[in-house]
This record gives sequence, structure tokens and C-alpha cells, in this order.
Amino acid sequence: MRKALAYPLTVLYYLAFLTSLLVFHAIQWVCYYAFGYQAHKWSVDLLNATLIGCLGLIGTSIRFSNPHKLRNDKPHIIVCNHQSLYDIPPLIWYLRKIHPKFISKKELGRGIPSVSFNLRHGGSLLIDRNKPNDALVAIEDYATLLNDTNRSTVIFPEGTRARTGTPKRFRLGGLITLIENMPNAWVLPVTINHSWKLMKWGNFPMMPGVCVRFTVHEPIPVQSEKASDLAAHVEQIIVGNMED
Repeated sequence: MRKALAYPLTVLYYLAFLTSLLVFHAIQWVCYYAFGYQAHKWSVDLLNATLIGCLGLIGTSIRFSNPHKLRNDKPHIIVCNHQSLYDIPPLIWYLRKIHPKFISKKELGRGIPSVSFNLRHGGSLLIDRNKPNDALVAIEDYATLLNDTNRSTVIFPEGTRARTGTPKRFRLGGLITLIENMPNAWVLPVTINHSWKLMKWGNFPMMPGVCVRFTVHEPIPVQSEKASDLAAHVEQIIVGNMED
């Protein structure tokens, strides 16, 4: 019964999702070119709040637990496990006060309404995963920008989505590079649970009634530990709080 209900709900969801991307692509364009960064950020925040609302059409609930008062005068390195593309809107919306940006593969910078525009113009970094040495150099330069603007970045050290919920081994090179080049930053570990279940049956239909949980852990100043030790510590925190 649940799967039979999922088909019409998923159709409704995708219609709302694609409409939102198309409408906000135009809104982003106007905000960015006519009014600048802050207006563009507002449009991106609103887009992601709308995308969270779209998930409600299939009965998805988001539980975002953040008991910490985050400083907006310091950059943050937001480190998360990665289970599905639906991890991203809640991170942007609920952490909007610290200006989260993304380190993403360059392929996402073209062809996706709203998403590609934001990645290219909103302050994120697009890297070529086939050229890891070039990517690390780009991350060093990116860290300088984040230091200068007190903006934050989201990094998924697994490098790809864990489609069954089982975490993949973290690739810590990019995270260590950020830590070493952002001496005034705070590392913010975030554990994401159950978003993989939305895609348990594939892209169609999506599983209805999933409760996706985000747990924001205690922020850690980057100078508290050696970079490699801190990266390993953060991995332990994130993975240690994952649920079946």
C-alpha cells in the first residue's frame, strides 16, 4: 500500500520540485545581477526553504537539531556524511546565518536550473575530481576567500553519496587542507540520518513518510588539534552518531 501511494505522491513532488527550480532560477538571476550578493543569498535561502516544503508533499519530515549558538563572525568548516541530494536544502536553510557554501564536482556547475547558477555565482567551489592535486590547490585559494569573508563551507569527505546509509570511508585530504589554511575557523560536524531512505526504491517512486534527522555537534576550533588528528576526530564524531 505504501509503495502504491508513493507513485502519485512522487509525481506531485517532482512537479513541485522542478517548478521551484525553474522559478527560482529567474529570481536568482535578477537578484544577483540587479542587487548583488546579499539579495542573491536571500533568494537561495528561500529556494531551499521551498524545496524542504516540497518534500512535505511525500510526507517527509526534517528534524534539525542544533543546540549551539554559532558565531557569524568566524568562518565554519561544516563536515557532513552524505546520503542523498536531499541533504543539501536543510543545510542551506537551517545554517543560513553562517553563509554555507559548497565544494562540489565541476559537472554540477552546468545544466541544472537554480543549482548550477548558485554554485557558479554564490561563492561555492567547483573542482575536477579527476585532478586531485589541482583540486587541493583550488581549495587552498578557496580557504583564503572564506577567511576574508567569514563565510562557511560544507564538505562531504566521503566524496559521493552513501546510497544505503552505510558510511563510506572519509577522504580527509580536502578537509585537512581547509583546516590548515583556515586558522580562525571552527569545524562543525553534522551527522545526517535516514535521507538515503528517500531513494531506497530509486529515483521513482520516492519513499514517503521518511523522517530525516540532522544532528549538529559541538563546534571545534581548528587550532585545538593537529589538522590530521582533528579530521580523524571529526570523522569519529559523525560516524559514531549514525543510526541504522
